[in-house]
Amino acid sequence: MSRRRTLSTKKKIALLVSAATVAGGGAFALAATSNAASVQNAQSSVACQGLATALGNNQKFIADQKANPDAQSAARIANREAVIAQIKVQQQASGCTVGESAQDSQTGQQNAQPPAQSAPAQSAPAQAATKPPAQSAPANNAGGGAASGQQVCNGSTVTLSGEGGAPAASSNQFPAGTKLKVTNLDNNKSTTVEVTSVSGSCALLNNAAFEQVREPGKFLIRRALIEKVG
Repeated sequence: MSRRRTLSTKKKIALLVSAATVAGGGAFALAATSNAASVQNAQSSVACQGLATALGNNQKFIADQKANPDAQSAARIANREAVIAQIKVQQQASGCTVGESAQDSQTGQQNAQPPAQSAPAQSAPAQAATKPPAQSAPANNAGGGAASGQQVCNGSTVTLSGEGGAPAASSNQFPAGTKLKVTNLDNNKSTTVEVTSVSGSCALLNNAAFEQVREPGKFLIRRALIEKVG
């Protein structure tokens, strides 16, 4: 009788150890799944914020043009409405709220950029850790990883953002600081500009940059060659 009780106790201990092992493995799997979901949600949030900002900027530009129209306002508004339509398509594809905009957010975003650009003390590992959210913010392709001198954004058209200042560009594929060379194949004029903000297009030129490559009376470059040069 005593031998049977001893064997029964050992079996109980073995069963308890097995149950604890299974429970621990399940908890680890749940934790890993939760962490992956958190990273994905953070990246999606950054992408949606970038698209909402671009949409708000374009809506504000259209409102300004309607409030202070000139001879070219109708053409500018038509181009911006096309850009807005493209942004909404990207919002839907990214799982964002379609039509969500962040008007008045451009100023805050631009003011926040200089500190990010002027952080020379940041270590290489830290820089590598911050790159994935920046790359995934505006788009779901590998444009930001293109080598210098490589043609990018194949088939994309180029229009103007209506923003003032020195020649510059905005993009949904390349982070601030990237240099792009945009060539208008209809007149062989080109300009090299730095990306300074987020938009709903692969390359959206501000007024000064667009003037360097435009054809008279046109507000859209349908045959554009876009290269990443830095």
